Amino acid sequence: MSRSGFAILIGRPNVGKSTLTNALVGQAVAITSSRPQTTRHTIRGVLNRGEDQVVLVDTPGIHRPRTLLGRRLNDLVLATLAEVDVVVLCLPADQRVGPGDRFIAERLRELRRQRLVVVITKADSVPREVVAERLMEADGFATEMGLEVAEFVPVSALDGANVDELAGVLAEMMPEGPRLFGDELTDQPERVVVAELIREAALERLRDELPHSVAVDIDEMGLREGRPEDDPLMDIYAGRPEDDPLMDIYAVLYVERASQKPIVLGRRGELLKQIGKESRGKIEALLGNRVYLDLHVKVAKDWQNNPSQLRRLGF
Repeated sequence: MSRSGFAILIGRPNVGKSTLTNALVGQAVAITSSRPQTTRHTIRGVLNRGEDQVVLVDTPGIHRPRTLLGRRLNDLVLATLAEVDVVVLCLPADQRVGPGDRFIAERLRELRRQRLVVVITKADSVPREVVAERLMEADGFATEMGLEVAEFVPVSALDGANVDELAGVLAEMMPEGPRLFGDELTDQPERVVVAELIREAALERLRDELPHSVAVDIDEMGLREGRPEDDPLMDIYAGRPEDDPLMDIYAVLYVERASQKPIVLGRRGELLKQIGKESRGKIEALLGNRVYLDLHVKVAKDWQNNPSQLRRLGF
């Protein structure tokens, strides 16, 4: 009998949840960055293992919120906890257990019904003896917090160490039942994934203070039916088949203050061009089409604390 169900990955910001989700699925379904609080949606990646299927739910890092957006993200994670079969608590090997982990453990203790796996992430970042110390520390932490842990698994999503073992553990813990999805690797709409790929490129290009103030919205997205002969984008696609479909995507990067707009644009718009260039390649790989990507920057004042702006941006 096949098994299928949901497993949620939770933890503090920047503990490697999205990178681990991508490693388990075998393809990038969640954007990653060295910046904390990169993930802003619950991203579902589908892990198919033989006849078994695990739907992985990557979540925003639980943190002390400073904005309405932060509070909504925390609420989203806590609400999702009650809807899954297995909880995967991610503790990074390069950090000791802290107050944020205790806050999460207290929430898990209140649930009790879900099976729990503790994963020591980023095992490649420290010596083996430190990984062993973190495993012992995690065991003691779970006992102290009154958590029943089914498995402790150290992993490295970057070099693949124990990723397959973790996949097997999760598959065995799923309830019996038919697959919930077909062969797709994520249930995210293409527009959402495209917006996230643009934001990922922006995160890597912008300075430390600004990334949290940037949101991306897709205004329009669709295959172009006809293309004029003097299309200036022809040079970009030299060597590509003439009948290769062209996808038009018009997107807006929103910032919170007028002073932030020139930072995103860069000198003579060069930074925005780089964001477009880097994200367009990933979008083309995702969609299987050539892409014309048109980016603009607009100000949505204090959007992280504005309920109507948050609704419009999908939060």
